[in-house]
Amino acid sequence: MHHAKPHRMRANQGNGQQPLAGWQIALIATVAYLLLTGCGSESPAVTSRFTAFGEIVDLSLVQVKPDKAERVIRLIREELEALEQDLNTWADGQMARVNKLLPTGEAFEAPVGILPLIHLSQRYADLSDNRFNPAYGKLSALWGFNVAVPEGMQPPPSHAIEQLLEADARMSDVEVDILTLKGHNPALRLDFSGINQAYAIDLAVARLREQKIRHAQIKTGSDLRAIGNRSGQPWRVPIRRGSGAGVLAILDIQGDESVVTRAVHDRNWLHEGVLYHSILDPRTGRPVRHTQSVTVVHPEAAVAAAAANALFVAGPEQWHALARTLGIHYALLIDSEGTVHLNPELYDRIELIDDDIPFNISPPLSPRVAS
Repeated sequence: MHHAKPHRMRANQGNGQQPLAGWQIALIATVAYLLLTGCGSESPAVTSRFTAFGEIVDLSLVQVKPDKAERVIRLIREELEALEQDLNTWADGQMARVNKLLPTGEAFEAPVGILPLIHLSQRYADLSDNRFNPAYGKLSALWGFNVAVPEGMQPPPSHAIEQLLEADARMSDVEVDILTLKGHNPALRLDFSGINQAYAIDLAVARLREQKIRHAQIKTGSDLRAIGNRSGQPWRVPIRRGSGAGVLAILDIQGDESVVTRAVHDRNWLHEGVLYHSILDPRTGRPVRHTQSVTVVHPEAAVAAAAANALFVAGPEQWHALARTLGIHYALLIDSEGTVHLNPELYDRIELIDDDIPFNISPPLSPRVAS
């Protein structure tokens, strides 16, 4: 059902073969102190900006003393830097060792930090019928997305794509026995680049909670998670247009939620006037063409990232059924024509900025609303 949703103002509106370049970059901005005002009182907030996973990381802490905030920010930065090295598929490190040993079929001891990603990926690969499939790292490399800045690329030959499709590497080809891994497909190459930043955000939030911090927001690239509030006001999160140019809507979040977007403008290259992006359909071996972007809201950023990748591949005809299967209650998809598809639960929470965006409201996703 298509609608032309009017502009709304809410009553509470005021209220690689090479590693990514950013993986060795240290803190690039000093701590700044702001005053965020809400509910008639002033509460100090500390913001910091540094790089990780080739992206800018913005971290905001509310109601935290400056000396503690500086110590916690340093801790988060150091832990994200360590995760960069552990999770980089294309650099020498733990992932390189895993990807060297998996195709051999020999059992080996797994790096403990990578196991949660393997378990999560196996679950959501299975639930999504492999629309989300981090085992196809060789396919990603074939398309040139194993370097920091994919430039001067051209589509790989069809026979090379078909060869990898025939090999059919899947997360189910990875056998996990407590702390031991064993591969059952010589074409295996794990690439967690679609979820590793979100996973890092989840770990950072867990660390913040350990430090008794109740109000914070951390964002890197298109992945964000917020806890608590901004001095009594909700965190206001922009959802970008499918093209990446401008804001489509604003979403207020309060409590503990993640907002993750996957879009054609995230990582791409241009060849003969055609844009090739890094979200590949594991079934065709080629970039998805029917979708511009997907945004998923979920308590866990890593789950939201896995779901966003899967829904992007599912496309406008199948996203809703797959979101139900994945247990996602808030999702928005912008198709190749620019039409916004979203469920009513998310529709009720967003403030559209554009007056003339065509959109399609799906049946409910939440079991409570559906019943």
